[in-house]
Amino acid sequence: MKRWLPVPLVLILAVLACVAGPAVPILVTVAPPAAGTRASSTLPPATVVAGSHAVEPIPLQAGYGARGSFYEVYFTDPFSPGAGYEEGGPDQPLAQAIDEARISVDMAAYSLSLPSIRNALLAANNRGVRVRVVMESTNLDDEVPQQLAGAGIPLMGDGREGLMHDKFVVIDRSEVWMGSMNFTTSGTYADNNNLVRIHSTQVAEDYTVEFEEMFLDDMFGPDAVAVNPHPTLTIGGIPLEIYFSPDDGVAAHVLELLRGAKKSIYFMAYSFTADDFGAVMRQKAQEGLIVSGVMEKDQVASNKGTEYDPFVAAGLQVYQDGNPGQMHHKVIIIDDQIVVTGSYNFSLSAEKKNDENVVIFVDPAIAAQYLAEFERVLRVAQR
Repeated sequence: MKRWLPVPLVLILAVLACVAGPAVPILVTVAPPAAGTRASSTLPPATVVAGSHAVEPIPLQAGYGARGSFYEVYFTDPFSPGAGYEEGGPDQPLAQAIDEARISVDMAAYSLSLPSIRNALLAANNRGVRVRVVMESTNLDDEVPQQLAGAGIPLMGDGREGLMHDKFVVIDRSEVWMGSMNFTTSGTYADNNNLVRIHSTQVAEDYTVEFEEMFLDDMFGPDAVAVNPHPTLTIGGIPLEIYFSPDDGVAAHVLELLRGAKKSIYFMAYSFTADDFGAVMRQKAQEGLIVSGVMEKDQVASNKGTEYDPFVAAGLQVYQDGNPGQMHHKVIIIDDQIVVTGSYNFSLSAEKKNDENVVIFVDPAIAAQYLAEFERVLRVAQR
């Protein structure tokens, strides 16, 4: 049942990337392997590819960050000293952005327990910013959501069998934060996750329409309709695609990209049971492409129909993760330039039942950041 609550390296590698025009620096941060971890890699020796714009580092105590022309991308680091203190992770820049909100904060959160985000939302509400939250109903009774409700912030649950699995925030209808990272202490400090900040009123409009479809119209999962205003756009010369599941048919778009791969496919997958994705990847490997991935070990053990066994049987370089927490990414990197990321697990539930969101970037500089994260995850992975 839906529920309303009342309103009231660390090593820094800097290289010059050669493009058709002046060379520009691309920065990738890569952590050195810990003793006893995997030293080999399926990536080329340099995990940096050519790009079209400069990327600068964003220092974090517990994670990695980089800033481009209109975006920031963050990765958690469960092995960093700061992770043990549950501070200094990607939640800090998100909390700061909420602290700077002047008009509105709309959050779609599968789960929510971060004190930093709770405090930022409460402070925004106290200074008159309109704060609205959509959540997975089964998590509404958790401590932090109840604290928000007690402060008069309206929360709405999906009230359906499928999951409200989104993790995104729209601030002042001018920027969006999205990715695989649940707004929880474990998601930020124990698990491998990514979080992306996009400065764009058009992308913000896409996400606001999706948010209000849930919050105002009570339309979740299969009830949702395809009303995305800007599914494809270009920002600063970088093409983007914005899709929501199940209404936008995410699988068809991703399959088109996979079938078009010419050189390589790298992936990091929390849950991977999508037979169609797996079949295309195996076919591409037979055609001579590099196909390599890391999958969450607990999901490999528990999922019915996991693609891990067929991948291994086909001789693909696919591994189980080595993080005691969750390897929670849902990422595909194609030909060192296309990145698929978001809340969308590679599963039938994500395609047909759950509320999910996906952004596709076409840019070598952004892809370089995700390739660096793939390298970090791979270094502690195992068969």
